[in-house]
Order: sequence, then C-alpha cells, then structure tokens
Amino acid sequence: MVAGRALDEDLIRELKVVFRGELLQPGDGGYDEARAVWNTMISRMPALIARCTGAADVMCAVNFARTNNLQVSVRAGGHSVAGHGVCDGGLMIDLSRMKGIRVDPVGRTARAESGLTWGEFDHETQAFGLATTGGAVSTTGIAGLTLGGGFGYLMRRFGLTCDNLLSVDLVTADGKLLTASASENENLFWGVRGGGGNFGIATSFEYRLYEVGPTVLAGLILHPLSAGREAMRFYREFNATAPDELTTHCVLATGPDGTKAVAFALCYSGSIEQGEAVIQPLRNFGPPMDDTVRPMDYTDLQAEDDALYPPGRLNFWKASFIDELSDSAVDAMLSAFEDVPSPLTAVLLEQLGGAVSRVAKNETAFNERDARYSLVITSEWTDPADSTRNIQWTRQLWSEMRPFESEAGYVNYLGAEEQDRIRAAYGPEKYERLVALKNLYDPHNLFRLNQNIVPTT
Repeated sequence: MVAGRALDEDLIRELKVVFRGELLQPGDGGYDEARAVWNTMISRMPALIARCTGAADVMCAVNFARTNNLQVSVRAGGHSVAGHGVCDGGLMIDLSRMKGIRVDPVGRTARAESGLTWGEFDHETQAFGLATTGGAVSTTGIAGLTLGGGFGYLMRRFGLTCDNLLSVDLVTADGKLLTASASENENLFWGVRGGGGNFGIATSFEYRLYEVGPTVLAGLILHPLSAGREAMRFYREFNATAPDELTTHCVLATGPDGTKAVAFALCYSGSIEQGEAVIQPLRNFGPPMDDTVRPMDYTDLQAEDDALYPPGRLNFWKASFIDELSDSAVDAMLSAFEDVPSPLTAVLLEQLGGAVSRVAKNETAFNERDARYSLVITSEWTDPADSTRNIQWTRQLWSEMRPFESEAGYVNYLGAEEQDRIRAAYGPEKYERLVALKNLYDPHNLFRLNQNIVPTT
C-alpha cells in the first residue's frame, strides 16, 4: 500500500458493518483535520482513518489491518515529535475520541481511556484534589507519554507516570484484548512500562493517584543569559540537596522582547509555607531579572507551557541523559544558545532523581533510573524555508553535548531518524527481554511505526 492508492470499496463496506466509529478516506470531509498531527514537519496521507469509539472498534481495526497487510499508525494525542501517529498509505487507528474516565476518590485510582489528554485527565482528578505524574503540556495525550515512561513535575515525589500505572488494557496484533497488571500478564505489564506501543494498542489505563493541590507553588525565576554560567552552577549546587517535593528544570529560552534568558522552572507540590522556605535561596540568588513564582492551581501549572508548544509549528528535537552537569557542559550550552536561529527554540535540563531513582531498575522497561538530568533541545520554527538552518543548529549543539551525555535517550523524545538509539535506551539485557515480548505479542511487527523493538521471528 502506497500513499494515494485507494482501498477497495468492498473492503471498506465490510469494515463498516462491524465498525461503530467514523471511517475517513482521502477527499472526505474532516480527513485532513483528522490526519494532522502536532508536529507540522510531518504530513502523511493514510489510505483510511478509523476513528474508534471503544475497544471493540480498535479490535476491528487491528484485524482489518492485519488481514489486508496494511501499515498501521496509532494516534492518541498526536503529540509524537516523530509523527508516529500518522502513516502514508496505510490505516491510521485514531483513538482521540475515546475519552472516558472514572475517578475513584476513596481508592485513589483513575481508569482512563487512551484518547484523553493530560489537561482532560487533570481536570477530572483535581475535582477530588488528586493527581498523578503527567505531562507538562496539557494537550499531550496520556497514552504515548505513559507507555514511554512519563516525565512531569510530580516525578521526583511520586515517580514516573509508568511507575504509577496499575493496569492497562491492550489490543494485541491478533486482535485480542488483554489486561496487563502486576497479577495478570506480568511480563507484558513490565514491557509496557517504558517499552512504548510495541506490543499492542492501549485502550485504557488504570493509575494510582495522590493528594496534590489544588494549589502548588510554581513559576519561573529568570536570569539574563550573560549571567548564565553563574546561574547554572548555582542551580547544580542547589539541586544536590533539593527535597522530592521540588522539581526544578533549567531552561534556555528567548523572551517575547528578544531577550535570551536562563530560567528556573519549578514546582513545589508540598505545603506552600514549606515551599516558600525551600525555594528562598533560588529567589535570593542573582538577583533575578524576573520572578513569577506564586501559589497557583495545579491545572494552571499543567497548562502553562501550552503556549510554548502549540500545534502548527515545525519541530526538530534532540535529547539524551546527563549524569553530571559539568562546567564544560554548561559552557557548551550557553555558547550555542547565543546563536540560536529561532526565538521559539528552547534547551531544557529536566531534573530527575528523587522517586524516579528509587524504583528498582529491573521493575520496569524504563531504564535510566540513575540519570540526574534529561537534556532536550526543542527546536521550533514556523517558516519551512528556515528548516535546514534550524535542523543543522540542533544537530550541532547535540553533537557538542555528546561528551557529557549517555548513549541512552528518553524514547518519547527520539525522532524518526534515531531508530539506532532504541537499543541504547534500554541497554542490552532489557532490549533482549523486550524483543522476546515482541516475538510473542507482535511477531510480524504490525505495530512498527513507533520507537520500534524489532522482532527476530
């Protein structure tokens, strides 16, 4: 199947008999909207889009793709930087309309369908003063972020999103619906916690929740880029003794007026009074050129980066893990950012540690438990004519940072050109265990448009 080739109409009619959702082909109203994903670097034309209403529709779609030898892409939130949610000439299985959620405030759990975004999830759980670790852009889908690991402002206190997964319902390549948990299909449950969408299509997730908010202490403390070396050294020293309730990321960014800055983006999820005392050294250093830290609703914090990462921009990202933030690494980042080609581009150091590091390394497929930071270069621009310049700058900075990075990368940040880094993301022992799971649940690699674990069969 290639882009632009139409599927046989008799096949479509057969699928419509058993499929409750909407089926869209090129030329249909709503087709272009449905195939669009967050990163506009990606523009592909599926032969058919199956907009599922529930697990039964997902099972039908998987069986249809397998029987007719179609490439499959799975779209939930559509936020994959690599654009894995859409394919050329195959079947796009769209989960974005599956938005059911039920919160159990007594048991502190939530059962959520895979089409939900984090903004929608947080809206429901915060009605009961509850939350779990989730993405810091509210339009990000819960599914992809969870399956790849799951970073967020609460991770140092409560662990990664996948660490708080209690069970997942999954449609495997043979069209069967399985539940994976600590007591059922345990090996599969190990694999989906960090192994991505390799073993099937997740239709719903059950999460552990915690008392959070509704008010947290959060915001930005900004310093001019000219003071960046001193600010980032202080940041490194401060983080060495930071409590789990505090997550502080360091961001190189350009303000609306064109001023380049080093920002500390922070969230303290404990009591506001204690938080004020904990972050006081951050506020005293400098002094900063701006300080927006204040008590705010947790849901507002979770949506605060939405304006920085809206749909409709061209995106090219590079990422890895850093164990030690050396002076040389700081200098390399600051020097490169002086010549950043786009004012929309940012360089982030995401603080790890805390509860992330206390989960046993073999408990989940996610591997990098001991890393201190995640480095991610989020290059964004709007004019396609600027693509070559922005991509080259991003690759150059990433190359200059390689001496300070591990070989591994966070799979949710890996681009389409980085398939060779998948093995390093898990290490040889875990990768072989993931291959064994792939051989069992998807031996013909039906689910291959992802951070792919390649089967041996």
